[in-house]
Amino acid sequence: MATSQDPVPPLGHGLPLHETIAVAALVALAAWGLLVLSGRGATPVDLGPLDPGRWFPGRSLTLADLPLVAMLFIGGVPLVAGLLRNLARGEFGSDLLAGISIVTSIILGEYLAGVLVVLMLSGGEAIESRAVSRAGDVLHALARRMPTVAHKKSAAGLTDIALADITAGDVIVVLPHEICPVDGTVVAGRGSMDESYLTGEPYRMAKAPGSAVLSGAINGQAALEICTENVGRDSRYAKIMDVLATSQQRRPRLRRLADTLGGLYTPLAVAIAMAAWWWSGSPTRFLAVLVVATPCPLLIAIPVAIIGAVSLAAKRGIVIRDPAILERLDSCRIAIFDKTGTLTYGSPHVTDVVPLAHVSADDLLTLAASLETYSKHPLAAAVVQAAAERSLDLLQVDELAEKPGQGLTGRVQRHRAIHDVAITSRQKFAATDPARADALPATAGGLECLVIVDGQPAGMLRFRDSPRPDGKPFVKHLAPVHGLDRVMLVSGDRESEVRWLADVVGISEIHAGIQPEGKLKIVEELTAQAPTLFVGDGINDAPALAAATVGIAMGASSDVTSEASGAVVMDSALERVDELLHIGSRFRSIALQSAVGGMAASVIGMGFAAAGLLPPAAGALVQEAIDVVAIANALRAAWSPGALTDYHA
Repeated sequence: MATSQDPVPPLGHGLPLHETIAVAALVALAAWGLLVLSGRGATPVDLGPLDPGRWFPGRSLTLADLPLVAMLFIGGVPLVAGLLRNLARGEFGSDLLAGISIVTSIILGEYLAGVLVVLMLSGGEAIESRAVSRAGDVLHALARRMPTVAHKKSAAGLTDIALADITAGDVIVVLPHEICPVDGTVVAGRGSMDESYLTGEPYRMAKAPGSAVLSGAINGQAALEICTENVGRDSRYAKIMDVLATSQQRRPRLRRLADTLGGLYTPLAVAIAMAAWWWSGSPTRFLAVLVVATPCPLLIAIPVAIIGAVSLAAKRGIVIRDPAILERLDSCRIAIFDKTGTLTYGSPHVTDVVPLAHVSADDLLTLAASLETYSKHPLAAAVVQAAAERSLDLLQVDELAEKPGQGLTGRVQRHRAIHDVAITSRQKFAATDPARADALPATAGGLECLVIVDGQPAGMLRFRDSPRPDGKPFVKHLAPVHGLDRVMLVSGDRESEVRWLADVVGISEIHAGIQPEGKLKIVEELTAQAPTLFVGDGINDAPALAAATVGIAMGASSDVTSEASGAVVMDSALERVDELLHIGSRFRSIALQSAVGGMAASVIGMGFAAAGLLPPAAGALVQEAIDVVAIANALRAAWSPGALTDYHA
C-alpha cells in the first residue's frame, strides 16, 4: 500500500493515526449495532442544514446512521486526504479503491459500507505498523550503550563529569567492566579490552601504558588511566553513529508487494466500475462494483501473512524487526558476510603446537600454559584451555614478569630443574636475535607466539578463530537454492585471516581490513546494482546492516546491531539464516496466492456486479466470502512446515 511507505505519525502521544481510526471505527460499528438491536435505529434525525437529505434526495439520516457518519468524517477524511496526497505525488495502490469507496458510500448514503471500508483500510495499516521498525531506534541504542559520565582524575581525586565536559588531554579512569567513553592512550594500569564490537577482531586486546584505546570498547578486570585524545564528535564511536545515521537516511525506498499488485488491480477495478455506471446509467452499479472490488486480500491478507511469518520465525529463534524484509528476502541476489562471529565463532583457540628443540609438544604446551595462567594477554586463555584439553598438569611458576610490549617471562620448575621461560612474538625476538629468528618456521596464517626456554627458541604456538563447521555447505547451497549470484566476505580483519576463512568456506570474493565506513560504501555500491543480503554481528557492522536491502544480525549481544538489522538470529546459527531465507520465500508464495487469487475472484465478482446480478448488499457478502478464503490461506504462513533447512553440515 502506498501509504505504508511513510511511517504514520502518532496522534499526540497516543496510538498512531491508523490504529486510532481503527479503534474508533470499531466503536462506531458497536454503537450502530446497539441502536439497531434496540429498535431505535430507524428513528429519523434532522440535522438541519447538515442533513444529507437536503442535498441528496432520499438520503435522510436515522439515529443508527449518526455514529457511522461521525466515523466517516472523523476517520475517513484523514485517510482520504492521505490518499489524495499520495495520488498527487504519483503514488497509488490498492488503497485508492478504498478511498473511492469511502467517498462513494457517503454520496450514496451507504454509511455502513463506508465505515467497514474505513475499518478495513486503517486496520490493515495498523497490523503492519505495529511490527515495522523505526530507523531512530538504532541511534537510540547507540546512545544508550555509551556512559553518560566519565571519571576524571585530578589532584583532588576522581570526579564524575559529563562526557561533553571532557577535553583533550584530560586523564580519566575506566573502571573494570566499564565502557570506555573516549579515544585515548593508556598512561597507567595494565589489562585488556574487548574491542570486537568496533573492530571485528575476535580477541581481547592487551592494554598497557602507551596502548591506544577506542571509545566504546569494554574494559576488562583492571582499572586503566587514559589520557584523552579524540572527544565528543571526533571519537571513533561518534563517527560510527554518524555513519549509521547517514546510512539510515540513504535506506532505499522500496515498493511493497501490495503496491505492485495494487498498481495493476486498481485501474482495472475503476475501469469496470465506470463502464458499469456508463452502461447502466445507475451509480449504484458503480458502488456495487467497488464494494466487490475493495481489496481485502491486499489490505488484510498480506499483513496477516506477514504476522504469520513473523510468528513462525520467532518459534525458530529468529526475531524479525522489520516485516518488510519478508518481501525482499526472495529478491536478494548478492550475499555479504562479515567474518568474526558470523562465519566463525569469535573465539581463538590453539591450532598447532610446533616444538623446535629437544622438547615434546606436551612439554612445550605445559611450560607455556603454566606461565599464561597468570597473564591477562588475549591469547592466554586459549593456551590454558589447550593444556586442559590434553589433561596436562601445570607447573609452579616464580619470578613472573610481563613488561608492556616485551612479552611474558618467568621461572618454571620442572623435574627438579628450574627453567627460564619467555613467551614473546616473532618480531620481538627478531629485534634482539635476527640470525636465529630467520631460522624459525615460516609464518603461517592466524596468530602465533614464540616460546623460549633457557634462552633457546623451543617452539611455536599458533592460533585461529574457529570456523563454523556448516559454513562451507551453507555457502555452497546459496546460489542453486536461493538464487544468490554473488557471495562475498567483508571483514575488518587481516587479509591472511580473511583469505584463509574464505578458502575454508568456499568464498572467492573477499575484502579485508575494511572499517565501518568502508563496509557501508561497499554495501551501498552493491545495493545500487542488485538487492543485497548482509549478515554481521558487531557494532562495526551496524551501518552496513542498515543500508543493505536485508540486514541479518547474528546473536543479540549488541542492541545497536539488533536495532540496525531487519532480523536477529538469536543463537547465531547459520542454520537459522537458511530457515529465514526459506520463511521469506514461503511467505511470498502464500501472500501471492492470497492476493492474486483473491483479486481474480474479485474480478469475476465485479463482472456479475457490473451486469446487475449482484446488488451492493449481495456483493458485500460475496466479497466477504472471498476475504475469508484469502485470509484463511494467509494464515498458513504461521504454520510450521517441518524442516526448513535444506543443506547438511
